[in-house]
Amino acid sequence: MPAEIRAWLQEELRTRGFSQYEDVAEALNFRLEEAGLDLRIRKSAIHAWGSEYQEFVRLQEQASDWARDWLGDMGMEDQAQRQNVLFQMLTTLAFKVMQAEVSKQGAEISPQNLHFLARMMKDVMSSSGIAQAMQEKDRKAQSAKLDAAVEAGEVTDDFRQKAREIMGFA
Repeated sequence: MPAEIRAWLQEELRTRGFSQYEDVAEALNFRLEEAGLDLRIRKSAIHAWGSEYQEFVRLQEQASDWARDWLGDMGMEDQAQRQNVLFQMLTTLAFKVMQAEVSKQGAEISPQNLHFLARMMKDVMSSSGIAQAMQEKDRKAQSAKLDAAVEAGEVTDDFRQKAREIMGFA
C-alpha cells in the first residue's frame, strides 16, 4: 500500500477511535481504486492491523507522557523539545521490552533484553545531552549545599573550596 494511503488509514483509524471498521474498509478501498490500484482490503485485515496499530499508538503516548514528565522533573524541557521524536520512538520500543519482561517470572526474565534496554536508554541519554544536563544540575545542587553549609557555619570556606576541587567543579 502506498505510504500516503497508509498515512491516511492511520489517521482515519485514530479519528474514528479504532472502530467503524466496515466504514473504514469501504473508504480505504475507494481510495485504493481512485489511486488505480487493483487491491482490496477486507474489514478483518484492517481490524487486525488496526488493533496492532492502536497498541503501538497507546504505547507511544504512554512513553511520550513518561518522557515528558521525567524530563520535566529534571528541569530539561528545552532539551526534551529538541530530542522528542527520537526519544519517543526509543522509549516506545523500551516500553514494549519492559512490558514483555514484566509479565515473566524468575528465570523467564531475559538478562540480555534488560541489558539491551539499559544500554539503549543510556545511549539515548548520552547522545542527546540529557546525561550531561543531569550532571550539571547535580553539580549545581552540590555546590549550593556547600554554600549553605558555609553560611550556616557547618564548614569553612577552605573546606568548601577543597570539596569543589575534589568533586571536579572548582
